[in-house]
Amino acid sequence: MDEQQAQSPVGVADHMLPFTITHLILIALFAIAVIIAIWWGVRMRRKNNEALHELEEEQRLERADADAPVQEKAPPPPPIKTAPPPVAPPPPPIADSETVAKAPAPATPPAPAPQPSAPAKPQAATSSGGDDLLMLKGVGPKLATKLNELGIIRFEQIATLTPDQAAALDGQLGNFKGRMARDRWQEQAEFLAKGDREGFEAKFGKLG
Repeated sequence: MDEQQAQSPVGVADHMLPFTITHLILIALFAIAVIIAIWWGVRMRRKNNEALHELEEEQRLERADADAPVQEKAPPPPPIKTAPPPVAPPPPPIADSETVAKAPAPATPPAPAPQPSAPAKPQAATSSGGDDLLMLKGVGPKLATKLNELGIIRFEQIATLTPDQAAALDGQLGNFKGRMARDRWQEQAEFLAKGDREGFEAKFGKLG
């Protein structure tokens, strides 16, 4: 009796063990099914929300298109009227060849005989409006007149002569040839052209 009582809990445990494992398996399967159902439900709800959002967006765009004012087409531009081409005037009547042949040609008056032109008078150089060349040392009235005839009327002309020009002018002075270099006209003319009376007198003596 005691042995049966001692063995009875073990037997009960042996009978309860398969029942407990089965229940655990069922509970685990149920939990997995619940998780899958929840995941599936969340996924379907997300898809439904996306579809609903797309539908609302399409409806909003359709309403915006319906509310937008319809642009009227601009009327075509009126046709451009082109002016008719100008009509050329009729040509003048052509005279008969016989009439043209009989018409006398107008007589051309004889050209007037060319009149001989008077020879140009050579212009003599004068000292009017020029400088007083007598202020140059070594230049007297005759030499001043000779220089005027050669076109020399100002001190600046003498001061700015090049060596070739000075030699050519000296060759035209006749009996006064060589006086330009001997009396240093160009140096004197430089002072007088600038109006430097003091410098002139310091180098060439007092002016008369």
